[in-house]
Amino acid sequence: MHVLLASLGDDHDGRMVATDLAAVRGQIEAIVRIAVFGEAADSKAARALIQDAAPRLGAVPSSIAPLYAARGRGEAGGFTVPAVNIRGMSWDTSRALFRAIQATEATATVFELARAEMAFSGQECAELAAVVLGAAIAEGYVGPVFLQGDHYQANAKRYAADPDAETRALESLIRGAIAARFYNIDIDASTLVDLLQATVRRQQAPNARLTAHLAKLVRAIEPAGVRVSIGGEIGEVGANNSTVEELEAYIDQFHELVGPSFAGGLAKVSVQTGTSHGGVPLADGSVAEVALDFETLRELSRVARERYGMAGAVQHGASTLPDELFGRFPEAETAEVHLATGFQNLLLDHPAFPAPLLDEIRGFCHRELGGEREAGETDAQFFYRTRKKAWGPFKRQVWDIPEEARAEMGAALQAKFEFLMRQLKADGTKELVGRYIAV
Repeated sequence: MHVLLASLGDDHDGRMVATDLAAVRGQIEAIVRIAVFGEAADSKAARALIQDAAPRLGAVPSSIAPLYAARGRGEAGGFTVPAVNIRGMSWDTSRALFRAIQATEATATVFELARAEMAFSGQECAELAAVVLGAAIAEGYVGPVFLQGDHYQANAKRYAADPDAETRALESLIRGAIAARFYNIDIDASTLVDLLQATVRRQQAPNARLTAHLAKLVRAIEPAGVRVSIGGEIGEVGANNSTVEELEAYIDQFHELVGPSFAGGLAKVSVQTGTSHGGVPLADGSVAEVALDFETLRELSRVARERYGMAGAVQHGASTLPDELFGRFPEAETAEVHLATGFQNLLLDHPAFPAPLLDEIRGFCHRELGGEREAGETDAQFFYRTRKKAWGPFKRQVWDIPEEARAEMGAALQAKFEFLMRQLKADGTKELVGRYIAV
């Protein structure tokens, strides 16, 4: 704690600032641990210190909106942005991701946290921002840092019971994210799509209404000089494949609702083309193959760009796909692909992950989550599906895995990140990003 106190000052406006940037860089891991595990006052101070120091050391929280607008104008393309969900082992995962970004010059890479992940990973936006920006400092990264609120999803049951309460919960989530410098927000009201309605326009109407409401809030509270990137979604992942008619019905109604004075539209739209979050586990715990419809993805991206000036379509649930498929995303001009479970699997299945700790996690899942077991599900299927919910309860133990083991897993993560960046053609985007996003 003495390092933290020695590195903090006051700018006379009541804000805490870093007075010794060299000390911050030299002791950044200790400061990040305080930000994550410290008492409330110490944690708040550590997070403030990192938020102040990171931009001054060159790691600047940024919006990817200008790059996506350029793509919508046809000035950029041929690559897919990897958006990586940081669920567990967040310090080591973030550092590995920054090493991969620097090794491949894949600056067009996003760090994200979904609404559901906040609960089961035991993280909030302010905490993850401190971890990610701290990792950037530790790795000497200089450039924009794209922090993204992923799947800010309306819970359909809660919304049906009390739409005002669920809307307020999403508003609070957005306010907290932007305050933590998450300048990229994905709104997902696709859960409200009403397939009982006679026309596609009416089906998508609830989705468009809530998206427009929340998008207006984003514009009202975004900081001066920042245009937050806003994403929407037309089809819940795991359901039927999306169509151009759904895309047009959703976006047209969104534009009608926000009006002509709305500053910037949606930057991208998430669609369903055959994947599911985390993949579908088989009886032995392996993941079933999926029939991903790249032609639908290509057409939806084309319409999003050419008609609406968006970057294109976003693919969720892709991290467990076979390696040979990733090169097809940039070929289809997919704007962004979200990746989560594959990295979780890499960590938890890695031989360096301590076996006793994995046994504890397995016991926790069977003991505490047994009520979620589905009929006919094998032990392997159940553990595969539920183990993500152990990241929060075991957060301290995971952070305290011996350094040698964490280094092995970090190296494996970095190699996987680099492979995907090259497959997605995101490598070498440093110059392009710099052309549109100044830091």
